Amino acid sequence: VQLQASGGGLVQAGGSLTLSCIDSGRTFSKDPMGWFRQAPGKEREFVARINWSGIITYYAESVKGRFTISRDNAKNSMLLQMNDLKSEDTAVYYCAGGVSSGEAKYVDAWGQGTLVTVSS
Repeated sequence: VQLQASGGGLVQAGGSLTLSCIDSGRTFSKDPMGWFRQAPGKEREFVARINWSGIITYYAESVKGRFTISRDNAKNSMLLQMNDLKSEDTAVYYCAGGVSSGEAKYVDAWGQGTLVTVSS
């Protein structure tokens, strides 16, 4: 299993970032995928998930309307477009494979994480 996340960085509040996840070791096109995040001292939490075709998406209430998840099965890639970032979005973001629900314990595979820091 090889999931590689990238695109994190430092951004000011109100700014935007796009995270990318490349899957080089799975049957990506058949796999529901998603993003989770973990802030310092907190549990890993669900951010967004997308079904295998990219048609069905789900979002945490805290990011709904600001974040957009998408995928390109031809490139084995998934994106998380994050707009209007807030300080509370600061966390390590993990791409995940086999995401059939919003619970981290049911995720099949994890990427290494990418840090997003939002300065206020």
